[in-house]
Amino acid sequence: MAVTIDAIATDLGVVTPAAGSITADQWEMWIGDAEMLIEERRIRVGFEGPVDPAKVDYAVRKAVVAHIKKPDDATQVTVAVDDGSTSRRYESGKGMVSLDDWWDYLGLLGNDSAAFTIRPAGRVDTEDVTW
Repeated sequence: MAVTIDAIATDLGVVTPAAGSITADQWEMWIGDAEMLIEERRIRVGFEGPVDPAKVDYAVRKAVVAHIKKPDDATQVTVAVDDGSTSRRYESGKGMVSLDDWWDYLGLLGNDSAAFTIRPAGRVDTEDVTW
């Protein structure tokens, strides 16, 4: 995988943070987190072989950029000084790097996307019912 902090900065339209800075270290960590989550998901859903590296790089880059733009789940911040105050509303993030929107794109949706199972109507199954 080849996502770098330079690619993240370019996507954001900002200057690349200096090597060794807190920001650069955070971005590197989040890139690693996203890559680890993809590999863990690949194993869990039983996907054989590697996932397309270009798709992985795209999903990692977009997930990290989304996390940088919305880093936590705070939705409003208010600062009050004496009699005045100001508020700023933010769109909510998940508080961590998230790839939830990318599993289908990566081919890693798996079977855990179903919330429940629907059984056709007809016979009532009373074997598991305790009266």
